[in-house]
Amino acid sequence: MALIEASGFREYDARWRYPEQIDLDGMRALGLGLAIQIHEAGLPATVAVGHDYRSYSEAVKDALAEGLVEGGAEVQDIGLALSPMAYFAQFDLGAQAVAMVTASHNPNGWTGVKMGMERPLTHGPDEMARLKEIVLGGLGQPRPGGRHMRAEGVAERYLADLAGDFQLSRPLKVVCATGNGTAGVFAPDLLSRIGAEVVPLHTDLDHEFPHYNPNPEAMEMLHDMARVVREAGADLALGFDGDGDRCGVVDDEGEEIFADKVGVILARDLIALYPGSIFVADVKSTGLFASDPVLRAGGAQIDYWKTGHSHMKRRVKELGALAGFEKSAHFFFAPPVGRGYDCGLRTAVEICKLLNRNPDRSMSDLKRALPRTWSTPTMSPACPDDQKYGVVERLTARLSEMETLAGLKIERVITVNGARVALEGGAWALVRASSNTPNLVVVCESARSEEELRAIFEALDRVIRTEPSVGAYDQTF
Repeated sequence: MALIEASGFREYDARWRYPEQIDLDGMRALGLGLAIQIHEAGLPATVAVGHDYRSYSEAVKDALAEGLVEGGAEVQDIGLALSPMAYFAQFDLGAQAVAMVTASHNPNGWTGVKMGMERPLTHGPDEMARLKEIVLGGLGQPRPGGRHMRAEGVAERYLADLAGDFQLSRPLKVVCATGNGTAGVFAPDLLSRIGAEVVPLHTDLDHEFPHYNPNPEAMEMLHDMARVVREAGADLALGFDGDGDRCGVVDDEGEEIFADKVGVILARDLIALYPGSIFVADVKSTGLFASDPVLRAGGAQIDYWKTGHSHMKRRVKELGALAGFEKSAHFFFAPPVGRGYDCGLRTAVEICKLLNRNPDRSMSDLKRALPRTWSTPTMSPACPDDQKYGVVERLTARLSEMETLAGLKIERVITVNGARVALEGGAWALVRASSNTPNLVVVCESARSEEELRAIFEALDRVIRTEPSVGAYDQTF
């Protein structure tokens, strides 16, 4: 009897504790269900499959592949990979679909799958709901025609594609931090290829993550990157998460730059090259995307959208946007810059190109050139999975009825993904449900002062505390 808990089917990917919540038979059932879903959609059942560097990931990948083959799919196995390398393999190998075995930055003991059936998109809520029905309903039936093959050379072609013919023309010393995750195999090589002097930080593979989980949104990793920048006299640090689809940045002064501000810096550079471009930002991101005078002067069109890599990829494609920026450091560069999927290594190359185009300016110079704002990190108070959406629905209703927050007039409440409360003076506050964990997500920003920021957070927290099922924050500021 296969073990596969229903709670692992999340909004846009799947994650379980292994083997407590899913076993290998459960993963075979998932593979069979995905194959049937691809057939059901009338698409060619060719699937690029890879796995991250955890002690059990290859066995999990093999079980998933067995299920795909049983369902009549052709599996093109790229082996050890990053999630964006698997997305690249769809294009490189001509595969219709992708199934990447990874738990990203989750602690050791977790596994999961990022899936998609249409380049460069991954499953959204509708696709995940149908897959859950197929798998848990036992609707997967074996089909003939399946086979498994090893795809060689994808990693080299992925790195060559990222580097292209670009070479730095200015000296650039870069701390490359991978938190002992899979990106350690690939990111230092890429940065060396484009001519950077690489200072490695925890780039050896260790699935126990002895220092911290590879998460460039977490202050623990960012602070470690900042320490090494100062010690090495580096120009910047680039930090990658466990499966390489995110990139965090620390500047030459050892100061962390939150990813949404990095997005504004990149958007400023891109709007000079591609005036009038559309940019998508997730609802957790800074209000500077809409208010920045440089972006406005370049005719940038800004769309705030739902948080989540699948939502963002889909929106970028739907609008024909040049890029999408998520506060969690998922960045999506569409043609002619990228292929529309989130790739931390692509982000790293684009940051290096940006600095190369500004040879007399440092990363800290580019950060200081932005209008100043004060913002919180992404904070995640605990809230049970089976209650968080109801909690956010009630909080959204309360906030929508309020006229002020922290003494500031509420100008509007954006409800595309939770409640983003836009306040007078350019401030805002957000509460939404996490898509992947039993938490809420809270972010606040002020365009005036640290004091106003704290007042906004405290006022929002008082509203949140009207819900008894909300627990402690994972971090504050």
